[in-house]
Amino acid sequence: MSERENADGEDEDLRLHRGNLASDLQLASMQLSEFARAQGRLRGLLDAVLAVSRDLELAVVLRRVVTTAMELVGATYGALGVLDEDGAGLAEFIPVGLDEKELHALAGVDLPQGHGLLRLLIEDPRPLRVARIAEHPQAAGFPPGHPPMRSLLGVSIRVRDQVYGNIYLSDRRDGRPFDADDEAVVVALAGAAGIAIENARLYSRLRFGAEQFQRLLLPRLPDLTPFTSWAMYRPAADPSLLGGDWYDALVLPDGARAMAVGDVMGHDVRAAAAMAQVRNMLRALAFDRGALPSEVLTRLDQAWEAMGESSMATVCLTRIEPRAGGGWNLCWSNAGHVPPLLVTREGDAQYLEAEADAPLGVDTALPRHDHRHLLPAGGTVLMFTDGLVERPGQDLGVGLKAVAEAAAAHADDSLGKLCRAVSTAQPDDGPDDVALLALRAPAE
Repeated sequence: MSERENADGEDEDLRLHRGNLASDLQLASMQLSEFARAQGRLRGLLDAVLAVSRDLELAVVLRRVVTTAMELVGATYGALGVLDEDGAGLAEFIPVGLDEKELHALAGVDLPQGHGLLRLLIEDPRPLRVARIAEHPQAAGFPPGHPPMRSLLGVSIRVRDQVYGNIYLSDRRDGRPFDADDEAVVVALAGAAGIAIENARLYSRLRFGAEQFQRLLLPRLPDLTPFTSWAMYRPAADPSLLGGDWYDALVLPDGARAMAVGDVMGHDVRAAAAMAQVRNMLRALAFDRGALPSEVLTRLDQAWEAMGESSMATVCLTRIEPRAGGGWNLCWSNAGHVPPLLVTREGDAQYLEAEADAPLGVDTALPRHDHRHLLPAGGTVLMFTDGLVERPGQDLGVGLKAVAEAAAAHADDSLGKLCRAVSTAQPDDGPDDVALLALRAPAE
């Protein structure tokens, strides 16, 4: 063998070696890319599971399930169909991804009822992948104005081993059909979605039960003629936070009217039970003919201590009594509570900010005081708990000012309209429950 042949042979071996190396490197690069893609999708799935589990409002959870599934697989359109009680059709359909023009084109078109491919997934809740919707034998077509959709990925959601609904995804943004990886990741998401939906349903039932329990402890307002009255109770956003907020109003034997609003410290069943005890005891003590509010609260504090209660409670008690020569006087005593708000029909709103005494449950030896103010014709007295004006990170004065301004702006409106404006004067994101009681004097 010549040197040339040997060199050529070595060159050939070198070329083969380099070719194999390049092939190996390309394969390794593809494997690393696939691994990175799998890792990225895994992180995306974990983030998605956290996202759908973050909320407890059912409507929010359902929409988040759809949007999260769309993000995971890069879908252009998505929807969630909730099955009816029989599991034979769609009771609710939540579409996501349509732009304003597409929504306008579908105005007046009924939402899908579960025909065609949607029916196929309802009858057979296994994952469904369709590369070309128009070519599938069970495709039912789209209504006029519906945007064209090429591909479909459908996955069922189960709650307690029953099919709750289906996720529908259409048209990957890269134009490719949905693949097995897309199906796997959406199936995994659907498992987490089932748990999130069940949690949201339990939360809804718990909140409804807590609210009903709380409302049953509160009274129905009596006929306070010639005054008009209005009351509201709003539970805390978290149903586990049973509140101790309450209100009451009554006609006293001597013709005076009494208004009371209070708040027992704590957010549990014990606080709610203590609230009922305080309200009932105050009602009984207030019926003592001619007793001043400070006297009623002193006796209530003593009874509270005798019962061995360790919690505190704030209460504001107002007595509205006829005034010699006509009109009415306000007489109130405040045990550590938010002061009453007086609103004239001319739109002047002022807090009756006499110095508050100690809350109930602090020291029965501490004195309690009465304060007086004229209630003008057509004037309104508003009493409420601190949940109406307190917000995390916000000075209490901001909430008090917002409520006063809302009341002043609606002073000439009906009592109900004024109170609804006051109840929404602050964003509805306070952590505490709210009790609001209002009474308006006759115009003359």
